[in-house]
Amino acid sequence: MLQPLKKSFFQLHLAILLAGMTGIFGRLICLNEVLLVWYRVLLAAIFSLLLFATRRKIEKINFRSFLSVAGVGCLLTLHWIFFYASIKTSNVSIGVVCFSSVGFFTALLEPIIVKRKFSLREVMLGLLTVLGIFLIFSFDNRYRLGIMLGIISSIAYVFFVVYNKKVVKDYSPELMITYEMIGGVAILSCFIPIYLKINPLPTIVPSFTDCIYLLLFASIFTVLFQILQLRAMKQLSAFTVSISFNLEPIYSILFAMIIFNESRELNFSFYIGLGLILLSVLLQTIHINRVIVK
Repeated sequence: MLQPLKKSFFQLHLAILLAGMTGIFGRLICLNEVLLVWYRVLLAAIFSLLLFATRRKIEKINFRSFLSVAGVGCLLTLHWIFFYASIKTSNVSIGVVCFSSVGFFTALLEPIIVKRKFSLREVMLGLLTVLGIFLIFSFDNRYRLGIMLGIISSIAYVFFVVYNKKVVKDYSPELMITYEMIGGVAILSCFIPIYLKINPLPTIVPSFTDCIYLLLFASIFTVLFQILQLRAMKQLSAFTVSISFNLEPIYSILFAMIIFNESRELNFSFYIGLGLILLSVLLQTIHINRVIVK
């Protein structure tokens, strides 16, 4: 049990490192959040089919099972839409910090969904994260809409993680990522015509530069990222996955500072809140290391 747990923990943190770059693509790609996510899941579905179906990595499943996996993909797609809406209405740093609230919402929702006891430790760590976000929210009201969208994104992600963990134990990561992306493409393809009628856009075709970014985004930062995350989920709890992803803002903020010079937009209260979020990750990491040592 020791080696699989260590391997899963390594895979999880490699996935988090890749996830740290995904917020950057939200700023680099000029498409709005709905089209950005639609192209992302479409290309990721194509890459997955080409990579896994040709190598016979995807086994056949019945239609009901397919709907279960595809439904989880719809939750992930919903999370991505609100996540990139948060970034585009504020900035990368605000969007990814709000994502840190997943630990708190997981501590509350996972026990209800999977019918297990509440963990006081998990709730307290989650509250520490929420306090950090509250400090950012209360002392800096420039990005209130972005913060609200980011919190909605976090709640959607919690449902994705919890239901994904319930489904992932029965199927391979290759099957999961492929059918999840197909589910995302299907739901968004039904929604986009209505969305474009309500909110007409000058163009829905990405530029050449956006195409390059989308190809990288869909392959390395979606397919590879999801495979690593799904493999880690086979051994780790939904709360551990969620709280560990609080490290994603650190990577994203560092990248945003380097690429977009976002440090000019952040005040002292932001860093106080970020420090509390980091503390919650550190405490959970210490707990996981103790479990591994035992």
